[in-house]
Amino acid sequence: MNVKIEQSWKNALSAEFDKDYFIKLTDFVRGEYLSGRVVYPAPQNIFNAFDLCPLDKVKVVVIGQDPYHEPGQAHGLCFSVLPPTPVPPSLQNIYKEIESDIGHVSITNGDLTEWARQGVLLLNSTLTVQAHKAASHSGRGWEEFTDAVMRVLSQRENIVYMLWGSFAQKKASIIDANKNLVLKSVHPSPLSAYRGFFGCRHFSQANNYLAKCGKTPIEW
Repeated sequence: MNVKIEQSWKNALSAEFDKDYFIKLTDFVRGEYLSGRVVYPAPQNIFNAFDLCPLDKVKVVVIGQDPYHEPGQAHGLCFSVLPPTPVPPSLQNIYKEIESDIGHVSITNGDLTEWARQGVLLLNSTLTVQAHKAASHSGRGWEEFTDAVMRVLSQRENIVYMLWGSFAQKKASIIDANKNLVLKSVHPSPLSAYRGFFGCRHFSQANNYLAKCGKTPIEW
């Protein structure tokens, strides 16, 4: 199957694209877009996280659940929105923690594209969603695909994994914690951020680790 995704990822994931689950997933997603239902993100942005962050450039992995499901939000990067969309509450809390942790935030809107270009893979577990229906495309095969992504990454080392909340932490079993830095906390949502996300200092820990590994830290 010819999947439009950045070439290094295409090579690494090629075995997935011909598996039954992925063929069924593709048929389902295509049918959703063609049905007249509103589906996010736009088709050309489904693999945006991969297109902006080639496999050999990955330094940090942030795992979200599924795309934003309201208009003007999702563009293929977890937690990220394009201006002029207001910064969502969870991302506001991420910015608050960055400012508390390292003293400043390099971004003035909700667009995390620059993080992706620096090597932050902003990966949702599910890559599409029907408008106004959170998790509406869960259980259709995306989770199996993103598990495969994690297995590809697990063949590498010295990557920082930020696992916020129980959903993201389900991926932890795929990661070799001896060869990478695994950072866990509660989700940055307003419902849970005060129970341990604030004060987690994940961003300075990530940059210190990258520096020790001879990699350029991220401008958060």
